[in-house]
Amino acid sequence: MDENRPLSSEHIAGPRNAPAPVAAEREGADWGPVIRERAKKLDELRRDGVEPYPSTFPISHFAGDLLGRFGGANDAALAGVEPVTLGGRIISLRAHGKASFAHLKDQSGRLQIYVRLDRVGPAAYDLFRRLDVGDFLGVTGTLFRTKTGELTVQVDRLTLLAKSLRPLPDKWHGLSDVEVRYRQRYVDLIANPPVGEVFRRRARVITEIRRFLDARSFLEVETPMMQSIPGGAAARPFITHHNALDIDLYLRIAPELYLKRCVVGGLERVYEINRNFRNEGISTQHNPEFTMLEFYQAYADYEDLMSLTEGLIADVVRTVCGGESVMYRGREIRFAPPWPRLTLEEALVSRAGFRREEVQTEAGLRAAAEARHIPVKGDWGWAKLLVELFEACVEGTLLQPTFITGFPVELSPLAKARTDDPHMVQRFELYIAGLEVANAYTELNDPREQRRRLEAQARERAAGNEEAHFLDEDFVRALEYGLPPTAGEGIGIDRLVMLLTDSASIRDVILFPLLRPEGGSGDGDQPGTPAAGA
Repeated sequence: MDENRPLSSEHIAGPRNAPAPVAAEREGADWGPVIRERAKKLDELRRDGVEPYPSTFPISHFAGDLLGRFGGANDAALAGVEPVTLGGRIISLRAHGKASFAHLKDQSGRLQIYVRLDRVGPAAYDLFRRLDVGDFLGVTGTLFRTKTGELTVQVDRLTLLAKSLRPLPDKWHGLSDVEVRYRQRYVDLIANPPVGEVFRRRARVITEIRRFLDARSFLEVETPMMQSIPGGAAARPFITHHNALDIDLYLRIAPELYLKRCVVGGLERVYEINRNFRNEGISTQHNPEFTMLEFYQAYADYEDLMSLTEGLIADVVRTVCGGESVMYRGREIRFAPPWPRLTLEEALVSRAGFRREEVQTEAGLRAAAEARHIPVKGDWGWAKLLVELFEACVEGTLLQPTFITGFPVELSPLAKARTDDPHMVQRFELYIAGLEVANAYTELNDPREQRRRLEAQARERAAGNEEAHFLDEDFVRALEYGLPPTAGEGIGIDRLVMLLTDSASIRDVILFPLLRPEGGSGDGDQPGTPAAGA
């Protein structure tokens, strides 16, 4: 007997000729003959007094736990194990005359069950023979090992827990259409087991980040997701409306200004693992709703955060991935500190072949862009050209973790200027495998200088720059109470998880990524310019 060969859900469902349909108001618009056949079974079960959707079913074990504890146990050891109760989805089914095999799958794994007519009785066995692949079943029974050596539950009692109307994807072909996988993630998780492992690893990454920061006296806090003034990043916000107050509000683009208010109030090490929203393009690296770790440490500067970041990410990689390196898209990424540090100008010279004199003037950068056929705008000054050419020529080449510094002050309105060069700020960005993973700086804590910079940003916004910062008067007022020397950082959780799960797209690591409504013109990647970590 081949106990493991699954029977396709279409086969179990019976002939493909459509039976009499159920009542129209209970029928989905896309129902076909297989679903109608399952719906007919559902009606027959109810008619026969079977409740197809009970409220509860207490279990004693998960499948994976039983396999872990008793997978190597011999017959004598299994004979002494108390009866077990577990529930799960039927993912394979092989029915015979008076005895049948199936596999149940729960969140921990899959386990075979063996159902015999003379053990469960005629009524229960008849019920079992009417089940389909995809149905949820609860069983109680004893563990034994089959002739082929597979750990199995010999069932004494069984209960239908949920009737599945839609058949699962074919076992051998799976769910391969990318759009359908993202749109129907619930089916993707059933049909493609590695997808579930991606999100389990994502959860472990976040858990380890919390453990690391908590151990260093950081306090996890929550800040508003709806804000009257969106701040903390250069990005276009989503707008909503509060009816009772009759005011427009914005979904936050970053929690930065509120977290710095916490430091003003004496919470000197704070962090938030938060959802941010930016009304911008969609691509393999950008989703309008994304997760970021943002943290602030008083009495520290951006150099301190470089060391902390090396320790944090290396610790996460060791704990979650089991070593100091991972493979990403066929290339090894090594996370053992220390990591290289380059200024923007140094990166253009050493990684993209620019001449040193080219990167020091606006005219030189424009000439270099033209020679490389890189489109630039006429109103871009030296600072903007420097960053745009870095992104075009260098960013994608940075495979190993690399800190990039040397950012002009006009592009960093919330960062403290360098003491040795007031035209530059104390800031770094972290790049890994061509992805910007983190953005950090020593915080500007001079309230008058902060007001001056935000007023300049407000003038840019008035002139049409939708990504310029707002002037937040209350934030400036908070700084007037005194912000100690502080450094802050944002790390893109989604991009970090991409790296640690070898995922090509950000949508592979977000359970339910944003897509056009079904029937739209498509879900292709759209260009966008989200700020760091999006």
